[in-house]
Amino acid sequence: MLIELRASDDRLRGPKAVDAAPILTAAYRAAVDGRADLSRLRFVCDYIQYRQNFRDPVELRRVEPWNIEPGSPAADGESFEIAIDLRRARPDAVDAGIKASITDPRECDRLPLEKWGPGSRSLIWGFNTLYWKALSLWEQSTGKGYESALPGGESDARNAEAARELILRLFALWDGLASRRALPEELYVLELGVGNGNQARVFLDELRRLDREHGRGYFRRLHYLMGDYSPHVLELARKNVAHHSEHISSLVLDALRPTQTLGFLRYKAFLVYISNVYDNLPTDEIVRIGGHLFQVETRAVLARSAAESLSASVKVKRADLPDLIARLLRVGPELLCEMLPESFPKPVDAVTFWRSAWEALRLEERYAPLLELDTYQVAPDVGGELLRPIVEANGDVRMHISNGAAASFTDTLPLLHPHGVLLCHDLFVTDVHQYLNGFRGPGKYDGSVVNWVNGRLLQAIGSRRGFDVSFAPFAYRTGANIMTMTARARD
Repeated sequence: MLIELRASDDRLRGPKAVDAAPILTAAYRAAVDGRADLSRLRFVCDYIQYRQNFRDPVELRRVEPWNIEPGSPAADGESFEIAIDLRRARPDAVDAGIKASITDPRECDRLPLEKWGPGSRSLIWGFNTLYWKALSLWEQSTGKGYESALPGGESDARNAEAARELILRLFALWDGLASRRALPEELYVLELGVGNGNQARVFLDELRRLDREHGRGYFRRLHYLMGDYSPHVLELARKNVAHHSEHISSLVLDALRPTQTLGFLRYKAFLVYISNVYDNLPTDEIVRIGGHLFQVETRAVLARSAAESLSASVKVKRADLPDLIARLLRVGPELLCEMLPESFPKPVDAVTFWRSAWEALRLEERYAPLLELDTYQVAPDVGGELLRPIVEANGDVRMHISNGAAASFTDTLPLLHPHGVLLCHDLFVTDVHQYLNGFRGPGKYDGSVVNWVNGRLLQAIGSRRGFDVSFAPFAYRTGANIMTMTARARD
C-alpha cells in the first residue's frame, strides 16, 4: 500500500495548516480492515483549493492492468487508487467512504451523463462552451459579472504600470526598425481573451499618451485586434474602448484555431497579448505509476440525490437527464425553453436548471494504460514524443497535457512578426514537480473550467519551432499565482 501526500508546505505547517494525521490514520485503518489487496491499493491525498470542483471528498479510481497478457495471474487482480481531499475530508467520512468504495463500489448511486473517455472530450467542456456562449444569461441569473469569480474579483493582468512597460518596449522595437526603414506602415497588436476590455482600454490610453510624449506617430498607425470566443464579452469590451473605435477591430474566434479567423495577420503582429485563456481550454491528463504510463479517463456523473432533485425540478424522469443535459449544451437555454415549454416556461427556468446541473456535476476517473506515447497526439502537428523527456525525467507524477493550450499556442506563433512577441498571463506549471505538491485542477470558476497549464510542454513546443519561451512571476501583484510567459523568435 502506498500513501502519497500532495500538498504544499504552507498547507501542512503553520497556523492555517490542515491536520492531515487523523485523515491519514482513518484511511490506513479503513484499508487494513477492508478486503482489498493492499499491494494493489494506493492513496493520493490532495488539498483541493477550488471550493467548487468536480470531486467528492473521497473518490475511488480503478487502475487497469498495464501491458499484461490476458490469463496471466497478474491480470486477475484489480488495482485501485483512492483520492482524498484533505481540505474537505473528515476522519469518520474517510473511514466510511473508503470501506464502501473497497467493498461495494455501488455504481448505481451515480447517474452517468456520458461514456468514459479522455478528459479533453469530457462533458465539462460542453458546459464551459455554453458558459461563454450564453454568458449574459448566466450573469443575469447570478447578478454578477464573471470576473467577480476570479481570485480578488479581477484579472491580475489589468495593470497600468505593466501596460506602460510593455508599450515602451514596443516603442524601442519600432524605433529600431524605423531607423533601418524596416517598420511597416500598419502596426498590429492582437489581444486574445479580451475580458471586459479593461486591458485594451488601459493599453490604448497609455499608448496614446506615451506616443504624444514620444512624438513618433505610432498611435495613428496602430490596429488593435480584439479576439474572443464570446460575443457577449466582445460587446462589453467594445463599449469599454469606444473612444478608440477607429483603431479597434473585434472578431469572434476559436482560441484553439486563431489562424482560421486571423490568417490575414500572419507574420504581422508585433504583440500577441493573452490573459487567462489557456487555463480555460480542454486538456487530457496522464499518470506515471511505477514507471508505467496511464491516461486519465473521465466520465461526468450526478449523484443519485442530485439527479432526483434535478429531474423533479423540471418534471422529467431521472433516466431522461443525460439526454436533456445534452440538448441544453447543444442548443442553449433559450432554444431549450422553446422546445420544452412544459419543463421550462421561461428562459430563466432553463438557466436555473443549467446552473443546478453544473453545481451538481462530478467527474469519475479511471486510469487506462497508455502503451504508445509516440502515437498520442497532443495537438495538431504536435506528437506525443515531445512529452517523453518531460515525463520520464520526473519519476511518478500526474500532470496535464494542456492539449487546448498547446493547439492555441502552436497556431498563434505564425501570426507574429519576425520581431514580435507573444505575452501570456496565466496559471502555469513551470516545474513538473509542482504537480507533486499541489492540486492543479480541474476546478470550477463560476460556470467555467480552470486547469493550470503545463508550461514545460509549451516551452518544448516553442523550442522545436524556433522560439525562446520563458516564464517569470507576474510583477505587479504580490503573491499572485499568475505567471507571465514570453515567446519570441530566436535571433
